[in-house]
Amino acid sequence: MDWVFAMLGLGILLLAGDSLVRGAVNLALRVGIPALIVSLTIVAFGTSAPELLISIQAILANAPGIALGNVVGSNTANILLVLGVPALIAVMHTSECDSRKTYLMMIAASLLFIALAFRGVFDWIAALVLLAGLALMLGDSFLHAQRHRRDAAAAAALLDEEEVEGADPDMPWWKILVFLALGLVGLPLGADLLIDGASSIARRYGVSESVIGLTLVAVGTSLPELATTVMAVIRRQADVALGNVIGSNMFNLLAIIGVAALIGPIPVDPQFLRFDLWVMLGASLLIIPFVFLGRDITRIWGIGLTALYAAYIALVLT
Repeated sequence: MDWVFAMLGLGILLLAGDSLVRGAVNLALRVGIPALIVSLTIVAFGTSAPELLISIQAILANAPGIALGNVVGSNTANILLVLGVPALIAVMHTSECDSRKTYLMMIAASLLFIALAFRGVFDWIAALVLLAGLALMLGDSFLHAQRHRRDAAAAAALLDEEEVEGADPDMPWWKILVFLALGLVGLPLGADLLIDGASSIARRYGVSESVIGLTLVAVGTSLPELATTVMAVIRRQADVALGNVIGSNMFNLLAIIGVAALIGPIPVDPQFLRFDLWVMLGASLLIIPFVFLGRDITRIWGIGLTALYAAYIALVLT
């Protein structure tokens, strides 16, 4: 039943997260918030709501290892798995995506996160540092988008008319409220079921909560990004996948642990300092050829990235 509860909780989380995004996006657009602002804020926060709720619930359930493992494992999975598996289907034309600035910001966020981890605990001080980094990231993104709109009228027109995930100009108010209600009720319910099931699985098989966070929970919460990237490859729109992964990783490091550490302290398992944090950083450095050298992610790269992730999971479980 522990596995059933964990899978049920994960399913509820994914559905509730999608419902919350749809409701929030359409509510914002109906009250006149520009699509650009919706993309930079509501969609970004909404799609990370499952990870955030899992981390908060893990701390409240006295299982902080799941919270930290979820973030570190998700960032590793986002690069090795989310970029590797779709490349097995077709070449990902990442050479068309200019992600150099955001990539450097992600590396800076990763180094900051690792430095704070060596304090031995993510407490309220570390939380404030991470949230300050998040504020700088969001502020820079907003100013960059504003400059882009001012400097190019054509680009501004495209930004004003861009399609936002889950947007439906004709969605009635009652439907918006139903989506919001389902999301707000489903997220804590799904997080509670997943954490209870995952913690029981860890105790039953004699593995640590950190390992469960790095594997079961991390892969589960990376499924939406994986599904989105696979669909982008099928539609031949995978050039933006790299930028999406980089943005997601930054948000995980700065926002998820930043907020969760305000709820309660998150001790850092020495295993993270010896191995997992460096795997996360190493995976981030692997994508330098795609960011700076104009390389596409071919099937050979896809095989390599996926194999590396499989090897990492095998090492973690043993």
